Amino acid sequence: MADKRKRRRADSDSDDESARLPFKNRLKSDAAILSILKTLTEATKSASTSKTLTLSDLNLSSTCREVTDLALSSVQTEIQTLAISLAKSILAGNGFSFSVPSRAATNQLYVPELDRIVLKDKSSIRPYASVSTVRKTTITTRILSLIHQLSLKNIHVTKRDLFYTDVKLFQDQTQSDAVLDDVSCILGCTRSSLNVVAAEKGVVVGRLIFSDNGDMIDCTKMGIGGKAIPPNIDRVGDMQSDALFILLVEKDAAYMRLAEDRFYNRFPCIIVTAKGQPDVATRLFLRKMKMELKLPVLALVDSDPYGLKILSVYGCGSKNMSYDSANLTTPDIKWLGIRPSDLDKYKIPEQCRLAMTEQDIKTGKDLLEEDFVKKNPGWVEELNLMVKTKQKAEIQALSTFGFQYLSEVYLPLKLQQQDWL
Repeated sequence: MADKRKRRRADSDSDDESARLPFKNRLKSDAAILSILKTLTEATKSASTSKTLTLSDLNLSSTCREVTDLALSSVQTEIQTLAISLAKSILAGNGFSFSVPSRAATNQLYVPELDRIVLKDKSSIRPYASVSTVRKTTITTRILSLIHQLSLKNIHVTKRDLFYTDVKLFQDQTQSDAVLDDVSCILGCTRSSLNVVAAEKGVVVGRLIFSDNGDMIDCTKMGIGGKAIPPNIDRVGDMQSDALFILLVEKDAAYMRLAEDRFYNRFPCIIVTAKGQPDVATRLFLRKMKMELKLPVLALVDSDPYGLKILSVYGCGSKNMSYDSANLTTPDIKWLGIRPSDLDKYKIPEQCRLAMTEQDIKTGKDLLEEDFVKKNPGWVEELNLMVKTKQKAEIQALSTFGFQYLSEVYLPLKLQQQDWL
């Protein structure tokens, strides 16, 4: 009798756990999941041996432009050459103007073969002797002067530092930031070549060791907060890892949960986040990890149009910086979750779902018109479902089943089922 009562109690406890942690009983052993991940990693490494396509390999109907990494001496030469041509124009009585590559939406092109957005070759003239452009031309000249100083001194500054060198002229940092991108296009170099960086934002934790300006950093020993991604990506090197994949996380809250649970020890991985909208340093760092370590990248974002937009910036590039998409995009990022179909699949309660606003719906429909979305039938299906149901959910919606449901059930089951797009 006692044995029967124990068995009934055990069965009851098991039923309670199944109700509390849906689908946990479907999980196989960690060893079985690790075997699946090893197969994925090996396939990724085999695929990475093939030559990477570039713009020059394609016979496109439109002429496109791309920037390259330039040494400081080359940046100095480009600025000096430009200054001499401007001086000659002034001495000839023609005044001066800049030919600035257009970064407007109409000058963007999605190239399916490269799976990224590139900049076409249309330019606009920015003359000094014009009321409409005199101020922007002055800002452009000032930025070029500051960049030349940085290249001579071989020092880095943040975009905020740059703004504060002439607040009355720039008025707002968005104006100096925009002209900084224009200057990159004019000189034909990456923004990192200008020695201007953004403030630290992204963080990384997990099975990664790398050198940061000569100091070796072990990301398994950086605590829950992880290691801030260095803004000077040119000083990062010697990457080493025994990880099986890279987990790209949209939100800081989800990142903290996975870091505290030491998810990277149970399933060897590197976890990285930009805490929302991706910054340049995180995009460069992610690409560097992908290209050097040859690991698959799996993305965990919110189930809303903005989560997919963030994922697309990492994978296909942003329109604002399409001129540097070759250096800023990470190829073949897989959408792991949270996807619109997961809301019903994982029985996320109605009270944990959010109604999409009219702006959300419009953003979702606009995304469906983008070429980089149309290329992925799975993305189209998920977005159509989102727009149809008018429901969205954040990663934290999984916390309704327990704060550790994300790391203990959802992600392991996703990996086991190879449920990514």
